[in-house]
Amino acid sequence: MIELPLQVSEALEPTRFEAAMMVINVAKALVGIAIAYIAYRGYRRNESRPMLYLAVGFVLVLGVPFVLFLGGLPLVALVAVPSVAEQAIVAASELSQVIGLLIIVYALRM
Repeated sequence: MIELPLQVSEALEPTRFEAAMMVINVAKALVGIAIAYIAYRGYRRNESRPMLYLAVGFVLVLGVPFVLFLGGLPLVALVAVPSVAEQAIVAASELSQVIGLLIIVYALRM
């Protein structure tokens, strides 16, 4: 029987594509949070409830999934059943995005 050494270092090295996707995800999160901040300032200045809903919607669509992704990576590595934890994180992220989009639609309809 041939013994193969466990090569953890190669498995953890990100490829260029994964690194580029991470940079894009960070940019999406930052732009979403900036839009949410501008909408919140509009709410504070004009006391416009649609702007508050717009701010909350953008946080839910772009901010929360990014935080779940960053917080979920260490969690998936620590949990005994990583596929279940990963599925829960993906489900929570998708649910956050759907709720955020519904809130944005509600804000635009007000």
